[in-house]
Amino acid sequence: MGFEDVIPAPRKGWWVPPTPGAFPLDEETVLYAEPGTERVALWLRNALSAATGLPFAEGREDNGIVLRVDPGMAEEAYRVVIDGYAIRIDGGSAAGVFWGAQTFRQLMGPDAYRRAPIDPARREWFVPMVVIEDAPRFRWRGLMLDVARHFTPKDGVLRYLDLMAAHKLNVLHFHLTDDQGWRVEIRRYPKLTETGSWRARTKFGHGASPLWEEKPHGGHYTQDDIREIVAYAAERHITVVPEIDVPGHSQAAIAAYPELGNTDVIDTTSLKVWDSWGISPNVLAPTDNTLRFYEGVLEELLELFPSRFVHVGGDECLKDQWRRSPTAQARIRELGLADEDGLQSWFIGHFDKWLSARGRRLVGWDEILEGGLADGAAVSSWRGYEGGIAAARAGHDVVMCPEQQVYLDHRQDAGADEPVPIGYVRTLEDVYRFEPVPPELTPEEAGHVLGTQANVWTEVMEDHARVDYQTFPRLVAFAEVAWSPLPAPAERDFADFERRMATHYRRLDALGVAYRPPSGPLPWQRRPGVLGRPIDGPPPDR
Repeated sequence: MGFEDVIPAPRKGWWVPPTPGAFPLDEETVLYAEPGTERVALWLRNALSAATGLPFAEGREDNGIVLRVDPGMAEEAYRVVIDGYAIRIDGGSAAGVFWGAQTFRQLMGPDAYRRAPIDPARREWFVPMVVIEDAPRFRWRGLMLDVARHFTPKDGVLRYLDLMAAHKLNVLHFHLTDDQGWRVEIRRYPKLTETGSWRARTKFGHGASPLWEEKPHGGHYTQDDIREIVAYAAERHITVVPEIDVPGHSQAAIAAYPELGNTDVIDTTSLKVWDSWGISPNVLAPTDNTLRFYEGVLEELLELFPSRFVHVGGDECLKDQWRRSPTAQARIRELGLADEDGLQSWFIGHFDKWLSARGRRLVGWDEILEGGLADGAAVSSWRGYEGGIAAARAGHDVVMCPEQQVYLDHRQDAGADEPVPIGYVRTLEDVYRFEPVPPELTPEEAGHVLGTQANVWTEVMEDHARVDYQTFPRLVAFAEVAWSPLPAPAERDFADFERRMATHYRRLDALGVAYRPPSGPLPWQRRPGVLGRPIDGPPPDR
């Protein structure tokens, strides 16, 4: 096993010497961390000692692993050199060293991903003598995890941070609130979790499904849970970007605090946390009270999340209540706005200025383009490429995540056995051929594409096994798209990727990932009779 099996594919790699050789790891192998790499060394020692039973004690003899920051390299770039003298993992920063350590773990073989030795008598391991030089294509390599529709307990989030790190992904977009649940403790507004984090029952399936799970569902993260998640992510050089959805997708918040809704249109005191899927018509009222409330939410949020970006949603805000609301119409006239789209733009713009004043940047779904985009805002382009193209041409930064390409809740095959089939068919190969940068953009405009992310919406994912099934192995293909400088989609060597996946499936097995097998779902992964949400016609291709 050598550099030819590494995923994501590295930029350059070669054997040392020209013919394959191996470097032994044993009880005498030491691990030396030069200044700035101490935390990487702690992670690497813990991971490898657990799997191998070897101590990897501190030391700097030739028979060892040396971690070093090389300021001459790009920040996330790394170099792994395994020759007859030592193992050296260099990076442009601690993050680069960490990505190099992830590659080194792959070189040790799939059993290096286990939590205990499967052969305690084995006291020697071998890694190939190679040189690998690598750096990422994009600085934003993200996974959006929706914990609002189905709650993922804290341990499950930590597990996904480990899985992200193993694939060199570096942004967790944490979708914390929606119509179906509020998942983060806000101490000045305790009802957000006391009331807003639980729903009485849950639709099983999508849309027309007549099935219900007749039991309460919910949960939330305490502020200490969030601190732990953020710290755990930081140890793995992953940034956690929180999302608090406004002004739509807010029924859980309105159920907790009815005054946030359009009280001049409906009786908001009768609203409950939503138990079905789709787009709720119950949206936030565009009042000063609402603005002050969410400023209070964000004040606590900024203390928990140090990320530069804060996501405010902004998608799928139905404006029927605003059209009927005297309060909303009066605000439109007061501000001199053209229509309800302008009112949403004003709402988002308020929080853009509020966040900018505190050294943060707002990011939202591409609907925030409607009615005019806030000055400092970045865009998550999800309804295709068009929003991202428009934003980049206007000088705004973009994260490309088009639903036709990288929404991992969408079905993986057209077969009847796919569990709760949603949306477009997007196979492993389809994801591998996804291109984040539209060819219409000039080089200057393309510079506004921060990167890309895959989105995992959990309406029909009731537990971690379902999340695993929808996410893997497609997230592996996505990770290579986000990291590696691949050729044009039609020219990508999917056959070679499949060859490397034969080894990578064994890594996923060792990690306990309940992925979709290449041959199709296993019997217990199917959901016969549970309706999904078909979309007719082929998706637009690029």
